[in-house]
Amino acid sequence: MIQPARSRSASRSDFVRIRGLRYHLRRWGDPTRPLLFLGHGWLDVSATFQDLVQPLLDHCQVLAPDWRGFGHTQWPADGYWFQDYVADLDALVAHYAPEGAVWLVGHSMGAQIMSLYAGLRPERVGKLVCLDGLFLPDMPAQLAPRRLLRWLDTWPGKNPERSYPSFEFLAERIRVQHPQLSSARALFIARCWAAEDGHGRIRLLADPKHRLDMPSLYRAAESEAVWQNVTAPTLFVDGGQSQFVHAIPPAETERRRACFRDRRELRIAGAGHMLHFDAPEVTGRAIAGFLAQP
Repeated sequence: MIQPARSRSASRSDFVRIRGLRYHLRRWGDPTRPLLFLGHGWLDVSATFQDLVQPLLDHCQVLAPDWRGFGHTQWPADGYWFQDYVADLDALVAHYAPEGAVWLVGHSMGAQIMSLYAGLRPERVGKLVCLDGLFLPDMPAQLAPRRLLRWLDTWPGKNPERSYPSFEFLAERIRVQHPQLSSARALFIARCWAAEDGHGRIRLLADPKHRLDMPSLYRAAESEAVWQNVTAPTLFVDGGQSQFVHAIPPAETERRRACFRDRRELRIAGAGHMLHFDAPEVTGRAIAGFLAQP
């Protein structure tokens, strides 16, 4: 069981069969409390949210899946289609909460997954939190021929697993991208992202196929049509220093968020895109305050 440098309420692992894959989830908190699903972003894993979840545990239990092909969840053979993540969440909610509403929190890619589910199953979602998400730029139709041809030419591709000599080496690589992290915090993240390979090195737990472009395009209008059906109160939490906030024009951000009929926004000063790296406790308290509101 992965734990950070300081002792906090630790997670426990669940493994369930979901849509033909062996899915791994982390559980924190009292199982009699309301259920909150927490979704990580691209190339991340559930374990890195250890500190963020601590302020939430007075309000709920937290169940955080490793999405397909990440962490300790099985890798599919045929690549990654975004709709499968939403279908996986649908199956997970049905498995763990056959009735009633749940709370959803998603970071980055996880925010996209959670928000689409909230529009497709509005009766199953009590509250929704999007952490530095819904900023993916629209892809014009003119890109389709090139993307499809590239996919035909490269799939399944030869993208080898990445390996490193030690967790400490990977931690220093992480600090290059996230220099604000302490050595101890970066080492914790490295141990979340990787595992020993049995040959004296460590390997990332993300399927290398995630780095291959799939042929489908992201069309924002399709997401907006789904978001217009979201009824849950929604909180948008942005990193004050996030580069992703600038991926689309402010007017585009406003148009997307206007789809959510009951919404509020806040910004965490000094934090980048990885809110749970840069300001986990502050972000967790912001989410907890939102959950506590009637």
